[in-house]
Amino acid sequence: TLDLQYFAVQNDETGKMLMDGVLHAAERGVRVRMLIDDSGDVARDRQVMALAAHPNVEIRIFNPFFSRGVLDFMRYVEGVVASSRLNYRMHNKVFVADNSVAILGGRNIGDEYFQASKETEFGDFDVLTIGPLVAPISKSFDSFWNSDLSIPIEALSFGKPSAASLDEYRAALSENLSKMSGSPYVQRLAAGDPLTPILTGKSALIWAKGELLYDSPEKSKVQSGEEPGRLMRHPLVDAIKSVKSELLVVSPYLVPGDGGMKLLEGLRDRGIHVRILTNSLASTDEPVVHSAYQKYREPMLKDGIELYECRPVLGEPDARGSGGSLKNPSGGQFALHAKVFVLDRRWLFVGSMNFDRRSLKLNTEIGVLIDSPELARQVIARFNAIARPANSYVPALSAADASGRQALIWHTEEGGKIVELKSEPNVDAMKGMKVDLLSLLPLDDLL
Repeated sequence: TLDLQYFAVQNDETGKMLMDGVLHAAERGVRVRMLIDDSGDVARDRQVMALAAHPNVEIRIFNPFFSRGVLDFMRYVEGVVASSRLNYRMHNKVFVADNSVAILGGRNIGDEYFQASKETEFGDFDVLTIGPLVAPISKSFDSFWNSDLSIPIEALSFGKPSAASLDEYRAALSENLSKMSGSPYVQRLAAGDPLTPILTGKSALIWAKGELLYDSPEKSKVQSGEEPGRLMRHPLVDAIKSVKSELLVVSPYLVPGDGGMKLLEGLRDRGIHVRILTNSLASTDEPVVHSAYQKYREPMLKDGIELYECRPVLGEPDARGSGGSLKNPSGGQFALHAKVFVLDRRWLFVGSMNFDRRSLKLNTEIGVLIDSPELARQVIARFNAIARPANSYVPALSAADASGRQALIWHTEEGGKIVELKSEPNVDAMKGMKVDLLSLLPLDDLL
């Protein structure tokens, strides 16, 4: 069996490679279930949906738009008219094979997530899980698959996709493989790292206790008290509140809101060291989110929280091997996409949840809380490498002027020297003005 649950599945080069693997699995008798959120491109999804013509493949769409086929053009109208329903999205990313091996984290399916895009490279984290924890991950998938919000694709269009559409897509997948043959990306895949050494026993797994956290499919009804269910923020917030010395947060979209600020302030009041890695305006793929983040930046710095904003182009590799600078493997503009919390250098949360209002209220999310100092060390090393001035802009508050006012400044490394910047780094005036205007809108609860 293969169970795939994703917020986004791109029909690009790597997306087609994965769909080709899914199709080949179905043709050798594997039962495939794909659950995809309906937030993507209609034309792209229509091609992927052709896989449902195979007798071993079922595809369901979470909280779908009703406008499809000849009514595709109505999606924008429907998005406005039914915004309260359609703002509710499934943000989970889960891959389960044979109910024995599972992968989950922050990564969607697409070139930018797999270092194959020349335009954008998303830095991400996933966790490969084998053992008892896979059972609850499979259970979480089943709860979404069987939800009233998950609609079979044949109920949303003009019946089940045809055999002809499947044949056409099969040809497109084959053509993509031929085009990719011999490419540097396929050569990297052929090396088998990091999966092959793990599955062949040449690379040891790290054994640790873990707890799966996830939201119920009907999260909005659970929040309103209409029905019982799971809200993953409660156990995660409880774990964060129990931190004794240090909290590290990696969140590409950082909009803590009043509740998040109160949580962070409570930690700082107890002397907890808090460090947060997020995107800079120059690196983010969602400038509108940065417009909301801006409001919280100075209050967080005043609370003594350390912030690091990723640069869009990471530094060249450090010849001394210190890990002080990195290089974008794909050559595309770097943007942070990982969602990770490290608690007291022992507990590690890896999942799909950003530290923002959307993850808290509007999206369903999933992740695993792991008790493993060794895994925590791996994430901390990556955090520290990206947080260095060669790879990040480091916001700070200047010394107070005569009126007591402090200005926002950034430190970064240019030409091997630390420099101080007094305006939003690497951003033209027009983009900065647009973001400032967006910050005036009451959008925080949607971001």
